[in-house]
Amino acid sequence: MKLAVVGSINMDMTVTAERIPLKGETLLGDSIHYIPGGKGANQAVAMARLGAEVEMFGCVGDDSNGEKLLENLRKEGVGTRHIKVLKEVPTGIALITVGENDNTIIVVPGANGQVDQIYADSIKEELKAFDMVVLQQEIPLETVHDLICFCAENGIKVILNPAPAAKVPLDIIEKVTYLTPNEHEAVLIFGEEETTEELLKKYPEKLVITQGSRGVSVCRKNGEVLTVPARPAIVADTTGAGDTLNGAFSVQIAKGEPIAEALRYANTAASLSTEKFGAQGGMTTAEEVERELKRNEEKIG
Repeated sequence: MKLAVVGSINMDMTVTAERIPLKGETLLGDSIHYIPGGKGANQAVAMARLGAEVEMFGCVGDDSNGEKLLENLRKEGVGTRHIKVLKEVPTGIALITVGENDNTIIVVPGANGQVDQIYADSIKEELKAFDMVVLQQEIPLETVHDLICFCAENGIKVILNPAPAAKVPLDIIEKVTYLTPNEHEAVLIFGEEETTEELLKKYPEKLVITQGSRGVSVCRKNGEVLTVPARPAIVADTTGAGDTLNGAFSVQIAKGEPIAEALRYANTAASLSTEKFGAQGGMTTAEEVERELKRNEEKIG
């Protein structure tokens, strides 16, 4: 089971304050944290923690943030030999302000914006060695769509997590193995004319819609809409929960698990991750997920 993630690698600079400042206002912050992030890197770390062999593809800058992010990925067991280090280009940064249980985020793509057609062409032969390719939308969309077409042509399973939200062409939806939007992303992609249930029935065992505390839904091949409820959690930090879910789902599908079991596992992993602080810092191990699933089975039994 070999998984490839082609996506973003960011340094998250998170400032906490009593509230988010108004336009033109200066506030004193309480703390600042430098936390490895980027949706691509987050999902790769989630997969590695769950025991998968995963390789990260993307770009960082030739700066201290790039060095720290590469070191962190290696420490987590993620392969980095295909990450390109770019000279005179800064590593991607997310500037996050947190206050009153809300946040504002400004993303500076930096090197992530250079995961372009030239880079995509340079990794295509390498991708043929993987069982599955996982993509998000924090790199140029042209690259994402091109790699999906390449995977479809070469019989490689591909999961697209369409976040941050952006339109996904219908021909690209047809070519992905799984599309995993949340409710808001699904509305942007498909519009509001059809209900969630109607959308799921249109794309059985392809479209997976996450719904936060209400769980995650998919339509089986027989037309039955299945909703896997969320595990109740004592929430400390929801950052990275969606990335944990996508990573866990990818690992289970790559292992050949039925979609219902894969979603139950992924939901449990995501819920456990919210009980710890930080996106990557809160991500769960396979042992933690298995222990929780076993505990639930014993309760039911």
